[in-house]
Amino acid sequence: MSNRSSNRAVVPEAKGALDRFKYEVASELGVPLTDGYNGNLTSKQNGSVGGYMVKKMIEAQERQMAGK
Repeated sequence: MSNRSSNRAVVPEAKGALDRFKYEVASELGVPLTDGYNGNLTSKQNGSVGGYMVKKMIEAQERQMAGK
């Protein structure tokens, strides 16, 4: 099965960092994310990774905006 995702990084240079971040978050949450096909994972597992990534990115941006 080919990857047909329509998700595109707004800043293509950040793709590698976002991928590393995704695996870091998955590891923190105990989600067994692997490189390639992850159809064996539930929507809840996959969603928790994406949701936690967004939460951490917002927290980092808020800290930056607050000058911390």
